[in-house]
Order: sequence, then C-alpha cells, then structure tokens
Amino acid sequence: MTPLVEVSGLAKTFDVSAPWLERFVGRKARAFVHAVDGVDFRIERGRTLALVGESGCGKSTVARLLVGLYRPTRGAVRFDGQATDATQGAAELRTLRRRMQMIFQDPYASLNPRWKVLDIVAEPLREHGLAGDAGATRAQVAGLLQSVGLAAADCDKFPHQFSGGQRQRISIARALATRPEFLVCDEPTSALDVSVQAQVLNLMKDLQRERGLTYLFISHNLAVVRHVADEVGVMYLGRLVELAPKAELFERPRHPYTRLLLDAIPDIAMTGRARTPVQGEVPNPLAPPAGCAFHPRCPHADSRCAAERPVLREHGGVRVACHAVEEGRI
Repeated sequence: MTPLVEVSGLAKTFDVSAPWLERFVGRKARAFVHAVDGVDFRIERGRTLALVGESGCGKSTVARLLVGLYRPTRGAVRFDGQATDATQGAAELRTLRRRMQMIFQDPYASLNPRWKVLDIVAEPLREHGLAGDAGATRAQVAGLLQSVGLAAADCDKFPHQFSGGQRQRISIARALATRPEFLVCDEPTSALDVSVQAQVLNLMKDLQRERGLTYLFISHNLAVVRHVADEVGVMYLGRLVELAPKAELFERPRHPYTRLLLDAIPDIAMTGRARTPVQGEVPNPLAPPAGCAFHPRCPHADSRCAAERPVLREHGGVRVACHAVEEGRI
C-alpha cells in the first residue's frame, strides 16, 4: 500500500551569516544552521504522525517543507506517489497544494484582523477556483463554520470578536475549505487554555473520522501527542532519533532522549519508577557535536557515540538511531 506522504532524506540548511562587510572586517566565516538534517518517514492514509522534541529541533521546519513554504536543501517529499518539488508543472503543483493544508500555531497571528471571517475562510476557495457566486460562497463558508462548531452568523464578524479557541476553529475551517486529504498541524493548541485545547483536539479527531483526514501533528506536549497520534517521531537537533507506534513509545522508550522527554512528565501516580538524570543543555546548532548529537548529555555514551553518527535502524518494530541500543547497552 502506497503511503499518502513519504519523506526521504529531507534536509534544510539556513544561511545565518553576518553581513558581508562585517564578516570581511572581522574575518568571520559564513555560518549555517542545519535545521533539518536527513529526515525519513511515511504517513499512511487516515493516520496521524506526531513529531515531538524541544524547541528548535526542526519540527516546524519539517512542517513548512511538507506544504511547500520552504524549498528543501536536499531530499524529497512525495504526496500520494507524486513529487512535490518545482520540477512539476504549475497545474500539477496547484492540484497537490489543494489536497494539503496547514493549521498554524498562533490563532491570533494567522488570521487577518482586517478581514471578516467570510473573507478569511473563502480565500482558499477563491484561490483554487472553488467559489461560486456571492450567495454560494457564503453558503459554503457557513457550512464550514458549522462543521467546526461555529454559527453561520459568524461570517460577518472580525477575528477580534472571538476567543482563542474560536479563532483556531476558524483556522481549521479555512484549512478544510479546499477539502484536503492531508493537514499539517503546527502546534495548533499550544496557545490555548488547557480546557480549550481538549475541545479543539476532540474536534480534530472527529473531523479525521468523518473525512478520512491524514495528519502530521507537531507538538512539544506529550499529553497532547498521546491523545491524537498513531505514530510518534522524536527529533533532536534536526534529526529523527526514534520513530515508533504511540503505545510502544510510551510503554518502552528506546532512545535515551525519548526517555528524557518522558521522564519530564510529572509522575502523578507516584509509582517510584527509576528516572535517568540527563545533564547539560541542547548544543549550539551552529556547531553541533560530532557523532551522535545527543552524546554530550547521554549517560550511555562511549567513544563510538562521540565519533560516529548513528543511523535510524529498526529494532523490534521501532526505528532508533542509537549505538547503545544497537549494541544492547541499554
């Protein structure tokens, strides 16, 4: 079965060098950040893959690469068997773009404050030639708003008249306007109160069941991930270090960094389980460590970890990039 989304060797490098004159006077070299560095995964139709990790690990960059907001430095993204790069014709790319949409993190920043909700939700309809006359467009927008729990009368309101959760519902309605098959959700609940988060997440799960949607869900909140994901990918400094089914990852985390993330969750039941302390901070992405990027903080690291970059390999149905797991030291 062909996956709906397939990512292979995906990488994105940003030039963060100082201006030319400053580099010339100070004799500074150019500086590059490898925000995403060789990521591979696939998402089956109707499933949800969640990417987790600390801030700055490359999750949001992956999201933007998938929907075409960034052009990859290398690697490929295939959607329903078709490449999404610029080598295709404009018509084919436009069709692909209509089938994938994105929900952004901040509902206060992602909606135009000067536009009414009618114009915000109708914009993708007009851009893709799916809108009818004024009456038909209003009816389409009203139906989309009702599908996300808002009222048809909300068409004539402005974003400032809504709460954060309602604004995110408007964002979801806009994303659903082109009847996409794939939604990239970049921390869609992180700016919302906890009670509102639950409402939005339940809405997204209901929409997935009703419309057969496929999600890439970006988050740093493991409780949210446990609620929505089928499979979880853990990222560290632009690389995937573990990729596993949700239940397997939460029950038996393999990679030391995954264990660190799970140990950060408060143990409310006070089970007394042992936790492995991890020292240090995330390395400077401008000068990442050689070998395994996590080795300066890893309690299981040895000389091989400091010299050789681990490859994402399968171990008992779980893909892990860790020499210690490969050698049975964990």
